[in-house]
Amino acid sequence: MKLNPLNTALVAAGVLAMGTAGAFTLPWQHKTQSTPAAVAAEAADSNAVSVPLAAVEAPNYREIFRQNAPAVVNITVDGLHKVTAEEGGGLPPGMENDPFFQFFKGIPGFRMPRGGMQPQPQPFHGLGSGFIIDHDGMILTNAHVVREAKEVTVKLQDRREFKARVLGSDPVTDVAVLKIDAKDLPVVHIGDSQQIQVGDPVMAIGAPFGFTESATQGIVSAKGRSLPGDSVVPFIQTDAAVNPGNSGGPLFNAQGQVIGINAQIFSRTGGYEGLSFSIPIDVVMKVKDQIVATGKAEHGRLGVTVQDLNQGLAESFGLGNPNGALVSQVMPGSAAAAAGLKAGDVITAVNGQPLERSGALSSVIGMSAPGTQVDLTVWRNHESMPIQARLGGIRDSGDQLASNGGAGQGEQLGLALRPLTPQERQQARLGSGLVVEGVAGAAESAGIQPGDVITAINGKPVSSIEQIQDVLKRKPKSVALLVNRDGNQIFVPVPLG
Repeated sequence: MKLNPLNTALVAAGVLAMGTAGAFTLPWQHKTQSTPAAVAAEAADSNAVSVPLAAVEAPNYREIFRQNAPAVVNITVDGLHKVTAEEGGGLPPGMENDPFFQFFKGIPGFRMPRGGMQPQPQPFHGLGSGFIIDHDGMILTNAHVVREAKEVTVKLQDRREFKARVLGSDPVTDVAVLKIDAKDLPVVHIGDSQQIQVGDPVMAIGAPFGFTESATQGIVSAKGRSLPGDSVVPFIQTDAAVNPGNSGGPLFNAQGQVIGINAQIFSRTGGYEGLSFSIPIDVVMKVKDQIVATGKAEHGRLGVTVQDLNQGLAESFGLGNPNGALVSQVMPGSAAAAAGLKAGDVITAVNGQPLERSGALSSVIGMSAPGTQVDLTVWRNHESMPIQARLGGIRDSGDQLASNGGAGQGEQLGLALRPLTPQERQQARLGSGLVVEGVAGAAESAGIQPGDVITAINGKPVSSIEQIQDVLKRKPKSVALLVNRDGNQIFVPVPLG
């Protein structure tokens, strides 16, 4: 299953949150009438639970569409796409599959030869959706809808067309702000995405496949979703049908208020398969305000790679439950490094707010301004401690981590290990670690592979096999190995019991 951002398969997720005035009336609630005897019998039952679902009505989708469709726009984009070498642009026929090219293209610093081998920009034509937020022509859409655009055209419901200016776009949150020269335009009403709950009804309006003024409905399937490559945004997941062209369109709640922008889907085909995602409107409006004020949006950066805990990892670090964000990598020179964070730390709260998943940390940090001080609660060496960090900017650079030579076997783990050679340490930019030369048993089942480098066990750096054996002598039920693979690091839990 693949995550499709909505400029490749321009797809939208629609969400319509229900407030106190909206809910579904279940079919059997119309068929069953309570008699006085039945009411008395229910009152006598001490276990009876009152569920007042019949007291509320389903959303009036017809009225929501009537009021808001005039403020939903169709966006067409023309531009030049810079074709990368990996996409095969500008390569002689067949060279994109040549083993020599495939081997060397991944080497840092490798560039395509100059001349006829250079990929040439390719013209493209794209479709998307958007919505008007003020009467003077300010429009919100997805950043990927207008990426690489040379010309953006906005078409209104009354068939008028306007050339639009891109006031700014933010690829981190996938939000863009457009402006057209028009007055007295219809607008949508902005809602509160914090108030939606799983099960609330939702509605999306957009232009799937260029078919303007199309509406779909569903429910909120989940909140606060973290998606690969989009860690800053706590997405709203819905089952509202969206397809290419819906991208950038509005998501309405039961009161007809916008609570998100259609953004991404999970799909094997590029089309809708039941999983749609939207950017919460509170995130969108924060980014919009920055773009209008400065032409760009800035995001805080802590400088760590984090992952979710599971029960095995939690037990390895002495935690009672798998809540929090496990730090698997700290970037040198980052805010995290300056604050003293280490790989193996578990961040359990930010500014006093407990963290259940690592994505919540990314959202809080990413939506904070550079220079903001954050108060972290960190679990280290089986105890909790406070750490303060002053965030850097999201464009700050940082390398991989470092750690410090032994040989031998980790039989209980099923690993054959050796220390890194000086050349390997320099090439991998690691201070120390143990190379996996063979793997079987528990480690193989956990996903460890030959060529991986073990840089820490249970959060403590390793430079010799004896350090691994010391941990195993305590007969733990599981251990957490920090594994470096192709420059990326992640903690891998290995059950031993």
